[in-house]
Amino acid sequence: MTRLSVNINKIATIRNARGGNVPDVTKAAVDCERFGAEGITVHPRPDERHIRYTDVREIRPLITTEFNIEGNPTVQSFVDLVLEVVPDQVTMVPDSHSAITSNAGWNTLEHRSLLTDLCNTFKAKGIRTSIFIDPDPKMAEGAAACGADRVELYTAAYAEDYPKNPEEAISAYIKAAEAAREAGLGLNAGHDLSLENLAYFVKNIPWTDEVSIGHALISDALYMGLEKTIGAYLSEIRKNY
Repeated sequence: MTRLSVNINKIATIRNARGGNVPDVTKAAVDCERFGAEGITVHPRPDERHIRYTDVREIRPLITTEFNIEGNPTVQSFVDLVLEVVPDQVTMVPDSHSAITSNAGWNTLEHRSLLTDLCNTFKAKGIRTSIFIDPDPKMAEGAAACGADRVELYTAAYAEDYPKNPEEAISAYIKAAEAAREAGLGLNAGHDLSLENLAYFVKNIPWTDEVSIGHALISDALYMGLEKTIGAYLSEIRKNY
């Protein structure tokens, strides 16, 4: 069954806007798990505009399910943090320092040497490695050649196209997901997945191991409350099992 990992970056964004410790990010991580989340995702950036490196260190011993750290591994401080904290999974994302949010996947062919070295470095510490890619079968095959354990499909295009034509929106993702499976990779997905489009994605790619959802889920929680929102997302996933 596809697992739900809740990205808590937006909770940290609210805290940082005012200063202090309200809302409490570490408590939010624990509460998300208590409400049924099967993992916690954080994406610390060098400017610490939401999740801070200290948050990552404080959250790690509190997580009882799965801890996933996303980020750009070309930043040495990020690599050092991951090796220090030793999460269950590291997701390598090629976001620029100025990007508001992740906006593209890796070219695993052009960056094979770099990604291979990183996979080896993280796996030597027992950390599962995932490479963030666009829905391109060649990028999935390239990730396997780098020694990754999984890929995470960047689902922004799927979310944008879904309201107009769901079948067309999912088509490229099915092909990339099939290539990943044939290459022996696990499969994650994330970015702009929501209560509107999540069930259809999982229905068509039921071997998805994990979805990482933050912005939509935290936004829904403003109206529904965090516990009910996590329950609603889990229900959308479980419609297909």
